[in-house]
Amino acid sequence: MKLLRSFLFTGIVTAFMSSSPATAADVPFYIGTYTKAEGSKGIYLQRLNLETGAMTPPELAAEVQNPTFLAFHPNGTQLYAAVENGNGAVAGFSLNAEGKLEKLNEQPSKGGGACHIAIDPNGRYALVANYGGGSVAALPIGKDGQLVPATGFAQHTGSSANPQRQKEPHAHSIYSDRQGQFIYACDLGTDQVLIYRLDQGQGTLTPHEPAFAKLAPGSGPRHLAFHERGFAYVINELLNTVTAFKHDAAAGTLKEIQTIPTLPDGFTGQSSTAEIFIHPNGKFVYGSNRGHESIVVYAIGDDGRLTLVDHTPTQGKHPRNFAIDPSGKFLLAANQNTDDIVSFRIDQATGKLTPTGHTTKLSAPVCIVFPPQK
Repeated sequence: MKLLRSFLFTGIVTAFMSSSPATAADVPFYIGTYTKAEGSKGIYLQRLNLETGAMTPPELAAEVQNPTFLAFHPNGTQLYAAVENGNGAVAGFSLNAEGKLEKLNEQPSKGGGACHIAIDPNGRYALVANYGGGSVAALPIGKDGQLVPATGFAQHTGSSANPQRQKEPHAHSIYSDRQGQFIYACDLGTDQVLIYRLDQGQGTLTPHEPAFAKLAPGSGPRHLAFHERGFAYVINELLNTVTAFKHDAAAGTLKEIQTIPTLPDGFTGQSSTAEIFIHPNGKFVYGSNRGHESIVVYAIGDDGRLTLVDHTPTQGKHPRNFAIDPSGKFLLAANQNTDDIVSFRIDQATGKLTPTGHTTKLSAPVCIVFPPQK
């Protein structure tokens, strides 16, 4: 079955790359957008040149309302989107021979404002975080890729220090460990990373013991990145910080070891953080600042602690999301409020970013994902 999936994925990628002006050095990537913005209709497809950092013009891959976060199935032939509408939904798509998306189906996310989605590593469940509802859910994925109504659900409770943003829970992201055993959800409203056990057979979510890792009051944890050496990094939207944890994968626990600012000394303007990723080589952590309009770069020490390397302007406004291509050569910044995507070359030794000079225009880009490598 794995061989068949790999063959199918290779065939799809080869077909849609060869049917366009793209070269053998190009890799596809997909962009979720806010469709409430003028000129945006859903999920778009572009290709990145791994020699120059140039990007092909966006092509509409699928029409869907506010697909604000995307996640690939491990087999690479299906893509799932968190649909940020009033009720909250998850939509599934299959890739056709041209790399465009054909809708499979859609299911309720069990909470308002679906804002983040992940697929467990076994490819059996779509995991969704509902910002408005302050909840998370697990939806089974059928053998045909279609979504089944949610079997797992957890309602968050509580509040925290910020009177404007933390009166109630706001689940902002959700992640699985490498085995699909433990699920981690950042809740901006309660200053917690909640931890669940995912039953692979029943699809239920059960609070772990301990049930959460706590962050400093007013932090507003937003997104998370796991390091294979047993660390985890949470970017905090409200306090503009990154918190480093020691991650015990076997026990499913997080223990704080450091909190470090995302903004340079002396900055006094308004800013908030958004996305965080670890470079494929495991040496660097990247985070985005909205307001300061930058990508912050840290080096990872042997003990998991971070050291500031640099701040690089994103050449646009409100970098809600960014992505690093699987080869680790380029970072693509999605500037939501200036309707553009800008590419940067990554120095493999220092982690620093250099603009390539290549930019593409796309209305309200808010998520970039690359298909999994096979």
